[in-house]
Amino acid sequence: MSGNNINNRKAITALLEQSKAGLEAEREHERKHFQEWVLRMPLAERKKAGYSWYPLDIQRKGYTIGGRAFVIFTRINNIGEPHKFRSGNTVRLFTQYASANKAEMNGVIHFVEKNKMKVILSSKDHPDWIDKGMCGVDLGFEERSYVEMAKAHNKVAQAEKDRIAELRDILLGFKTEEKHPIASIPNIKLNPSQNQALNHLNSNHLVSIIHGPPGTGKTTTIVEAVRELSKRMNNILLCAPSNTAVDLLTERLAAAGIHVLRIGNISRVSESLLYHTLEAKLGTHPEAKTLKKIRKDAAEARRKAKKYKRNFDRDAYLERKDLFREAAELETWAHQLEQRLIDQIISSAQVICATLVGASDRVLENIKFPMCIIDEAAQALMPSCWIPISRSAKVALVGDPQQLPPTIKSDQARKHRFERTLLEYALQYNHTASLLNIQYRMHEQIMQFSNERFYKGALQADASVKEVRLQIAANQPLQFIDTAGCGFEEQVNPSSKSRFNPDEYLIIREHMLQLIEACKKEGDQADIAIISPYKEQVSYIEDQLKDDEQLRDHQIKVSTIDGYQGQEKDVVYISLVRCNEKGDIGFLKDYRRMNVAMTRAKRMLVLVGDSGTISSDKFYSAFLNHIDQVQAYRSAWEFMQ
Repeated sequence: MSGNNINNRKAITALLEQSKAGLEAEREHERKHFQEWVLRMPLAERKKAGYSWYPLDIQRKGYTIGGRAFVIFTRINNIGEPHKFRSGNTVRLFTQYASANKAEMNGVIHFVEKNKMKVILSSKDHPDWIDKGMCGVDLGFEERSYVEMAKAHNKVAQAEKDRIAELRDILLGFKTEEKHPIASIPNIKLNPSQNQALNHLNSNHLVSIIHGPPGTGKTTTIVEAVRELSKRMNNILLCAPSNTAVDLLTERLAAAGIHVLRIGNISRVSESLLYHTLEAKLGTHPEAKTLKKIRKDAAEARRKAKKYKRNFDRDAYLERKDLFREAAELETWAHQLEQRLIDQIISSAQVICATLVGASDRVLENIKFPMCIIDEAAQALMPSCWIPISRSAKVALVGDPQQLPPTIKSDQARKHRFERTLLEYALQYNHTASLLNIQYRMHEQIMQFSNERFYKGALQADASVKEVRLQIAANQPLQFIDTAGCGFEEQVNPSSKSRFNPDEYLIIREHMLQLIEACKKEGDQADIAIISPYKEQVSYIEDQLKDDEQLRDHQIKVSTIDGYQGQEKDVVYISLVRCNEKGDIGFLKDYRRMNVAMTRAKRMLVLVGDSGTISSDKFYSAFLNHIDQVQAYRSAWEFMQ
């Protein structure tokens, strides 16, 4: 081995050891938090903190398409109180009924709507205590994702002289990929930069990078690339970090007429896409009735066998033994038949969609994919990306490192630079990345500051959106409403420690009422969103809108910035919240988060904040200068009544 190879090997090992240390730190932080703050709490405290609902009113029981039991219930106490439950969370359904057998069962939340929850259980049967009252539900700790990431990380770290090692070394910048000819396959649905990305994916290159800034049509590019690739290969693996992102891809691919299979826990799949899941396709297969009958016969044989008492005679003993043997043989037959059907369904799919962790599903464990495409790669932890990559011959990373990074909760993990993504490494070292440079979402003026600050002015607004405005007199696409001098001090919720600014919302409300009235007069319609970096501000605004007779019927979307990535509205208000004498802006310093916020609006973007507080920061000082240059400044005094 040459000295250069030895040095590369040491550098790769050091980098991957750092990533592994970050993964372990994050896992330990999450586990410790759960054990200390959830498991050790008395039930009354868990309820108060939002980690438990108890008691429950069981409203409905049933079975999913895949034959798994589900329960729908409401909470009886703490109605309307904040809680930690979210769709996709692992939970523990339990009972305090004294004589209950196996008093708990795990499951996954399918949906949470105010005080109502649907949980799909990790069983084909409901617990026998479910109708006896005294039931509750606890938030659970999601261990599986960490286990799968660790397994994939170790596999990649140990790889030598194979395709996994080759992909790893190219992505991390320790090996330069040989250049291959790129044939031009013009697609009239795509612009030149999108076509360039498609052609690179369709070439013999092992690694492709698509840098897709906001509104540049990366999902459209992915769909067309899959359509082209599927002409010569099946079983393309398409992944993203979240179920929401995977569902969007599944929906778009299916609408394009591509045969798509959605892999994953059906409790985490949108109901509108259940038809594309493995469970649904199994359930509608011509041999599904045969499979169901075999399993029913096996269950009946077991039921008969269990009827025999312990003090049975020899004939009864032999009969019982025969019944158990019959049940086992039937189960084996059912398993073999089911596996054959699963193999048929998977092999016929042009593209398989799953989350990054979902790519480790046991039904995919023996498949070597010809290509994997990872969307939203800028939000994906490096070890999670290794899961699909370690099972693929080629890889494409799609995303934008100038938008939200992965969520890291452990300070120790940050010390190991665990937030740095594989896409960032690949973009740093791979000079063949394709930049999608035409955006189709927003007015040119809304785009301008982010374009200059994050993309070196490389983006262009397509003619279809370049001058798109609201059809009203006051149709300035970009506005900053300054609350300086108004005395709108930020406040802190003592329980959540999150910040909010009630007065700032009043300015947004007045501006919004004027805008809605102006649109009504001109016959224009505009969908509206209000976003903020602070959860407490979002909660406050949501509560205000519920009781607002003038606004509650307008279906205004309210969200944190993190929750709104990938979405868009005609009009977007950003509530910055921070207003203090120290000029402390907290995590407004995460400029990538603000890039996301500033690129959600199509026809009008309105930011509301205190210039005195934010101007000490270089980023916001540059933004305020930009506001002056485009004459987009307004004072909050205009909207105070």
